[in-house]
Amino acid sequence: MKLKTESFSLEVLKPQDAQSLSRLMISNGRRFQKYLPKTLSENLSEADSKNYIQRKNKQIKNQEEFTFAIKDNDSGDVAGLIILKNIDYHLKQGEFSYCLGQKYSGRGWMTRSIKVAKTYAFNELELKSLQIIIHKSNEASIQIAKKNGFNWIKTLNREHVTGKSVLDMELYELQHEK
Repeated sequence: MKLKTESFSLEVLKPQDAQSLSRLMISNGRRFQKYLPKTLSENLSEADSKNYIQRKNKQIKNQEEFTFAIKDNDSGDVAGLIILKNIDYHLKQGEFSYCLGQKYSGRGWMTRSIKVAKTYAFNELELKSLQIIIHKSNEASIQIAKKNGFNWIKTLNREHVTGKSVLDMELYELQHEK
């Protein structure tokens, strides 16, 4: 999967992205801690990010999970991530998780990236259903889901553990229609 626009691209992480990925995670630590604590904790140094990238690329090769970088064309820096995870090929279902650095927010990059990623999931992986699990306070993420056709399904009680808190989360879903 590849997307290239005038301002950003969507592509597989490369080993040379480790420093940039780690910088993104650290500089947005407070922003990512609540909803992506595991991804954040796996990228707190350049060495950690190299291991993360290596592991994620192996998962892509094995078609277990797909992690893509949103990269700023001007700087070449990693601006965010889209992760297609919890893939169940029997149920033909997967879940998106995503993050974008604060300085890249509000430009439509994530909305356009999810559009490409959902097309990839439906057409290449032949999934029939995609989910996004979002906290109700994450308005930007809810808007991204809605702009991409995802519909609210239900509240998932006590779904997400963050630090000492357990949060209720909102399930959004999109069914593929051929």
